[in-house]
Amino acid sequence: MDVLAAQLGGLLKAHGLRLATAESCTGGGVAQAITEVAGSSAWFERGFVTYSNLSKQEMLGVLDATLDRYGAVSEAVVREMVEGALHHSHAQVTLAVSGIAGPGGGTQDKPVGTVWFAWGMRHGAIHAQRHQLAGNRSEVRAQAVRIALQGIIDLLNQRSESA
Repeated sequence: MDVLAAQLGGLLKAHGLRLATAESCTGGGVAQAITEVAGSSAWFERGFVTYSNLSKQEMLGVLDATLDRYGAVSEAVVREMVEGALHHSHAQVTLAVSGIAGPGGGTQDKPVGTVWFAWGMRHGAIHAQRHQLAGNRSEVRAQAVRIALQGIIDLLNQRSESA
């Protein structure tokens, strides 16, 4: 995890960008991984831990209608979480994660291990992906942190290739 976080930090520094995170099921795990890197204050702007639906609404501006229609673990919600994190921070890059880590809480449509991710840049497109992760609660959360970090690395590498 620390290798990914350090790699991410190097890319953000090289691009002169700052990151904000919007986390639900990871409970701040992405922010923790990032802040394990010495000097991360140069590129990590802030983290939002929005575990409840109300916190997603109050802190990130996720719409009640979106939560009602799609549920917290959905593409629509993580996209709104990215938009909200960009709007409520000074970061230029952000990620969002919302999922069902288990052991309970799953449904037939959204079983335990369902996690939605989104990554975006200010004035850019938002990319979202759904993953079905296996393992116990801590394993699902750890995998989600890795996927979230790798997604930002991939986004920044794509930006470099198109520049």
